[in-house]
Amino acid sequence: MEYIENKTFDEIEIGDTAELNRVLKPQDIELFAVMSGDVNPAHVDLEYAKNDIFHKVIAHGMWGGALISAVLGTQLPGPGTIYLNQSLSFLRPVGLGDKVLVRVTVKEKITDKKQILLECECLNQDGEFIITGEARVIAPNEKVRRPRVILPEVHLHEHGAHYEKLLESTKDISPIRVAVVHPCDKISLLGAMEAKCQGVIEPILIGPKDKITAVASQVGCSLTGIKLIDAPHSHAAADIAVEEVRKNNVDAIMKGKLHTDELMESVLHKTKGLRTERRMSHIFALDVPTYHKPLFITDAAINIAPDLNTKRDIVQNAIDLLHSLAIITPKVAILSAVETVNSKMLSTIDASSLCKMADRGQITGGLLDGPLAFDNAISKAAAAAKGLESKVAGDADILIAPDLEAGNMMAKQLIYLAGAESAGIVLGASVPIILTSRADGTLSRLASCVLAQRYVDYRKKVIL
Repeated sequence: MEYIENKTFDEIEIGDTAELNRVLKPQDIELFAVMSGDVNPAHVDLEYAKNDIFHKVIAHGMWGGALISAVLGTQLPGPGTIYLNQSLSFLRPVGLGDKVLVRVTVKEKITDKKQILLECECLNQDGEFIITGEARVIAPNEKVRRPRVILPEVHLHEHGAHYEKLLESTKDISPIRVAVVHPCDKISLLGAMEAKCQGVIEPILIGPKDKITAVASQVGCSLTGIKLIDAPHSHAAADIAVEEVRKNNVDAIMKGKLHTDELMESVLHKTKGLRTERRMSHIFALDVPTYHKPLFITDAAINIAPDLNTKRDIVQNAIDLLHSLAIITPKVAILSAVETVNSKMLSTIDASSLCKMADRGQITGGLLDGPLAFDNAISKAAAAAKGLESKVAGDADILIAPDLEAGNMMAKQLIYLAGAESAGIVLGASVPIILTSRADGTLSRLASCVLAQRYVDYRKKVIL
């Protein structure tokens, strides 16, 4: 255990020094900005900073001041110190990667007030002064030695960062034609219109015309130039959307304000639907703050208790989606509760069978491993602790749930307990289906549209 210990007033001598070394990292700037609210673009906007006076992102000036405070509070004088005054002169900027030496030196002792005057300075790796100043403190009278407090682990997460990158990747892709089924509430309509504004889709609104125009008027959204097909109710809107696909008038379908099973009833119709030789499955695309890359979970919405053949299609659908996102060899973790095959647990047998099917070319384009427990699939440390040697464990792109209940609970836990952003799409039909939850916001709907756009563009290129 580490301890911090002070120097009392009587122990301190003129000329005593204490030092701290720190390298400026992006996280330091981000944390300071979050804590202080100072989002001056010189510190947090790379494009702006390139053209600013220093031509680079620099630390907040008071970041260095905070380091001086850290030395005073933990080393000299240390615990029990009371800050009275601090003067600082900022002489040079601190850029990312700069090595900063913080030093305080005792200049004067004021005996009757138990005060200490300290010279404070910060220097960079070239020995140049960054900050100089002077601090006045009341030094402690009593000796203090305490265990160093272990600080909480901080995870910085830029809201929607992965989705922004995904959106940026579509700038050279043409918008796709999307039948938006029954967009009769604010969030459904705005999600589709935002995707249009971003150049992702060309929406075709299908539903009761009066309701749709009323919602548009309520939210101040112009429908000028937008095709609107009148339908008396949501079920009729779903039927019309499917028919528009069969006529080759649209490239994808987007769920609005209606239940999933109502939309899927039309999609799954045996003679008038959009079935293919592949079973349909839903894929969650999650931006999880504590995971190092986008995470895809399937199936959490369509297939309740999939058999082995259905799981094969579920896996292939997910791999195909990731191919459309330029992930060449996605890593697929087939989940169970354990990492070994157990004859009493069907999910472990299915997992091992799916891996062998991949070996035999019945599943292509991905790297499969299973059975894997959830912790082993997403944590290298957990996999190492159990002695697992796997290219998938701890680095999975896709998690294959053993059934819908497990997949749905897993995804919802990440969304509501881990702060994950979610998008969703159904593949296996003749066109992708943008299937979002009624609770999903505009960003989620936009990201789901981007998934469909990338997939449609990818399929066109594959066919050509």
